[in-house]
Amino acid sequence: MPVRGFFSRHRILAGALAPAALGVAALVAVAVAVDSPQSSTIETQLTSSVTECHDMVSIAVAGRHDTPDANTVKMLLGADGKPLPAALSGDYTSDRVDQVINPAGSVNTTKPGSYAAVYIAYPANMASYEDAVAAGAANTQSVMSAIAKECPKTQFSIVGYSEGADVVRRVAMDIGNQESNEFGVDPDKVVGVVMLADAGREEGDGTFIGAQNPFTNPDNFDTKYQNGTSATPGQGVLPDTAGSFGKLNGKVASFCSDGDFTCSAPSNISLLLLAANVGRQLNIDDLESQGLTPTTGINVAVVLGQIVFEAFNDISSDPDWMKGDETFLQVMLKVSDPDYKPGTATTVTTVADEDSITAEKVSPLAYLPQKLFKEIVGLIATNQNTIPVIMSDPYQMTLGPDVGHHFDYWRDADAANGKPLTSAQYAAAWLTYLAQQAKDGKPVDTTAKPTAVELAAAVDAYMADDAAEGDVAAEGTDNQAPAGTTGSTDSATAPGTSPDAPVAGSVSETSGAVATPSESVVPTTGAAVSSAPTSETASSSAAATTTTTVTSTTTTTKAPTTGQ
Repeated sequence: MPVRGFFSRHRILAGALAPAALGVAALVAVAVAVDSPQSSTIETQLTSSVTECHDMVSIAVAGRHDTPDANTVKMLLGADGKPLPAALSGDYTSDRVDQVINPAGSVNTTKPGSYAAVYIAYPANMASYEDAVAAGAANTQSVMSAIAKECPKTQFSIVGYSEGADVVRRVAMDIGNQESNEFGVDPDKVVGVVMLADAGREEGDGTFIGAQNPFTNPDNFDTKYQNGTSATPGQGVLPDTAGSFGKLNGKVASFCSDGDFTCSAPSNISLLLLAANVGRQLNIDDLESQGLTPTTGINVAVVLGQIVFEAFNDISSDPDWMKGDETFLQVMLKVSDPDYKPGTATTVTTVADEDSITAEKVSPLAYLPQKLFKEIVGLIATNQNTIPVIMSDPYQMTLGPDVGHHFDYWRDADAANGKPLTSAQYAAAWLTYLAQQAKDGKPVDTTAKPTAVELAAAVDAYMADDAAEGDVAAEGTDNQAPAGTTGSTDSATAPGTSPDAPVAGSVSETSGAVATPSESVVPTTGAAVSSAPTSETASSSAAATTTTTVTSTTTTTKAPTTGQ
């Protein structure tokens, strides 16, 4: 019996797969893109343009539902005067990411306008995770390219958290591996890449990918992040997005907390990886808000049906598939990848030893017992950790209030064990140092070590407490991120929202000056750092050269609970 004929009689399998995959798909997909806290009321600055050049610009991509909205936030203008999908960090602020991209007030104190930071606007939702991330990557590249074209001397850092980390990984890989400057951004001008909760992280990766000391520090910053020399266990839950950073190797930080399922999932969980692939193509936002209804069920059925159809089609294209070692689960993993292109890649079949098959077994059906044996062995071998992961409640472990490891990056300092700063604080100190180097006109030399004075200044710039404004950071163990940072681009606010709030898509503009925010965070060594004030203050920093009026914009957004 031909393979095509055999499977045409088993279409009922498609319907049987749907209920099993749905629950796990939703679980894994939500874990990949957790809500992030967002801003509320912001005093907008003068409209800024990419024609206003800075020594260094940080490009920030925040998490789910944490993105500027063009309807309420002033957007960055391109050289042609049209809005770009980005907003000045003074016009939009993210409770979490702001603490990494806005440590450089001291840089602008001595040289106003030297440093700026912008937030990329993108869908940042789960209507289709894959579409949202792809749009985020395209928007990030377009904004960086527009800035680089007008300001060829500007250096960049790129920062992303959660869903935004996936965006940043893809952008950094593209820039680092590009040929003939196809993305319009010179990889030598990208001095730092920061990813918090990197779903594309590979098993065994150190924090600083491609660096000479991958567990302690990037090549262009000689301050140790930690004393340890072992990698965080596990890998990212989206392994198909992994890959080399090319020319950016050594300048990439991928922070991952043990227990954060998005970046430290154990190996041998192929069924969960399949569910993640399915979830990336489902409308998880509707499933969360409406549950499984006839409307949302159609979306689920279409996605699952298409995947099963592609699986059977892939198998049918290989007449020797029944003789080979590839299992049906492996085919499902391959075709469920959102980047899978039917017909562009033919399965390479490894044929079993002839000695194990008698000569008269010439029909595909004759190989069925052996094939089923391989299916069973493959299923067991690649899912040894699936049940333990499910039993450990990965959702609670990753996103649970007060305990979720997805929020560790703002509270993971452990001075007693050689880790004096949280991951966010270390990233902020690194970017401060890079901004100071850019301000002084010093190209970052990856072979040179910063002086002790330079390192101390970079760390102190982040750690300094603005006593005059009475901002004091409170010590705590909750999952709320600190709301303020020392030094900020233009005006900054520190809304006291809960740690996980959705982000909406939008655009903004870069300003020519960066002012010090009205709040600062004093990290406590070896203890968790939580947010201090909850009031919002708009700084009176001046600024940009482009003329528009100052307006007050109110962005009203709710802060969902952590377990959403």
